[in-house]
Amino acid sequence: MTDTTAAPATIAAPLSPARQPAAGFVYGLVGVIIFSGSLPVTKIGLSGLDASFLSLARAAIAGVIALGLLAALRPRRPTWRDIPALAVVAGGAVVGFPLLSALAMRSMPSTHAIVFSGLLPISTAVFGALRGGDRPRAAFWLFSCGGAVAIATYALAPAILAGGFRLAPGDGLMVLAVAVCGLAYAEGARLSRHLGGWPVICWALVLSLPLMAPLAWTTFPADWQAVPMPAWLALGYVTLFSMLIGFFFWYHGLGLGGTAAVGQIQLLQPFCSFGVAALLLGEPVGPAVLGTALVVVLCVAGARRAARRL
Repeated sequence: MTDTTAAPATIAAPLSPARQPAAGFVYGLVGVIIFSGSLPVTKIGLSGLDASFLSLARAAIAGVIALGLLAALRPRRPTWRDIPALAVVAGGAVVGFPLLSALAMRSMPSTHAIVFSGLLPISTAVFGALRGGDRPRAAFWLFSCGGAVAIATYALAPAILAGGFRLAPGDGLMVLAVAVCGLAYAEGARLSRHLGGWPVICWALVLSLPLMAPLAWTTFPADWQAVPMPAWLALGYVTLFSMLIGFFFWYHGLGLGGTAAVGQIQLLQPFCSFGVAALLLGEPVGPAVLGTALVVVLCVAGARRAARRL
């Protein structure tokens, strides 16, 4: 090996200014498509695995894989000043969102939890403005809020009209999950500008590994042979794709195209997730979903147009 820093430099190399936004959206879209399976697949995993073990094990196994990638490719090492930000990424994306969402879905269907992921763009954009220096225009916030309102209306209107709406404990857990995840996305995007997209999540996973590995071992199922195969396959998906590969694309996209702008692609994530839930769990997808998805697509296009004028 002649230059141990060449590989990450290639992956994270800046594009020309004219191509950065478009490339950022492409990378971000791939990440969102990968993440879209996370909540439905987690629901499958909960059919045979405890929520704590599922969340801890995915982080621990992904951390071991990340350690191997870092040892083999030797990207730029974070400085001591990067450690607090990496701890935020680990706390929000590696531990917080997976654990909180898994605990929430013990008492709610995956489609209900999926709706809350539509609030991630707002959360990411707010923390991107606070932590990453993004300064979107008013039109951007208008389109972003419009997409979030469309998703909330789709989710909550039937219950409100029926007079039976009330917030459940699981709803509070999902709101907290969205908040910590948005912060982790913003911090990861900021770090990716000098560390590269894929090393950020790898360093965060390795940072959390000394804690996640022992905790995962203590929560390992006593009768692991009784766990159905779909639950183990679900653990494999959320480990390899939700915890690693998805972030490779996502953080690189945020770094290229801007946290607030690329983050709006997450407005599409609930509808991609609905498709996965319908396919894997048999949960219905009706005309209301398709109509709301159309409104969201228009809001994403508007937010992107406004972001390009920054």
